[in-house]
Amino acid sequence: MSTVTGTQTRHDEHGRYPEATTIEDFRRNLACVQARIAAACYRAGRDPAEVRLLPVSKTKPEVSLRLAHAAGCRMLGENKVQEAYRKWETLQHLTDLRWSVIGHLQTNKAKLMARFATEFQALDSLRLAEALDRRLQSEGRSLDVFVQVNTSGEASKYGLSPEDVPAFVQALPAFSALRVRGLMTLALFSSEAERVRRCFILLRGLRAQLRQSAPAGIALDELSMGMSGDFEIAIEEGATVVRVGQAIFGARPMPDSHYWPGESSTEAS
Repeated sequence: MSTVTGTQTRHDEHGRYPEATTIEDFRRNLACVQARIAAACYRAGRDPAEVRLLPVSKTKPEVSLRLAHAAGCRMLGENKVQEAYRKWETLQHLTDLRWSVIGHLQTNKAKLMARFATEFQALDSLRLAEALDRRLQSEGRSLDVFVQVNTSGEASKYGLSPEDVPAFVQALPAFSALRVRGLMTLALFSSEAERVRRCFILLRGLRAQLRQSAPAGIALDELSMGMSGDFEIAIEEGATVVRVGQAIFGARPMPDSHYWPGESSTEAS
């Protein structure tokens, strides 16, 4: 993967994205994000088909989710499992709409997750893996999971430290209801693009290391990294999933820094 060095973060662009209120707004925003994805792929010599866009609908009302679905979104990302579950209950008539939970999950919420989610991107403990596996087995379901890695070294962020990931991955075959797809990270929230980039480079390197000894049945094909403010840098460094909220749905009431770990318990996207 060749590193592209000129791309800047957009973490300081709060308010740049107006609220999407019509199907056409969503179609236009989705097309704009896809064009940015394609441009980043071109700079990195990648095929845009290698990158999945996950629209993040956290904090947004159900009317916005309906519009996003009408504009073509078939999977939505939510940060809090309670909020996601409530929206799933309300929107069950949209039978092709799937749900990805991208935020930290407490073990006692595993039962909720097992009922409805298709994907979970923040697996960070064996205790949580065991709870999810048990609940999924009782529901007769399985779940795509990503292992969350703390690549920034910030105490405020969730995720395993990079040195703890190899042993963690070796233990995951014990949980047959969990389909391990890859790794996820949150980069530094910084206007210094190269500091952000280093987080993504670290995750890509860790994935390469893990692939040499991954247990049978453990797929590490995916790298979920990059959000509205930095997904182009993430793509240049190998992201296969980008989690984009505000560039699709519109700005949230508070700047990104309000939602960032350390400022609050939720995460920007």
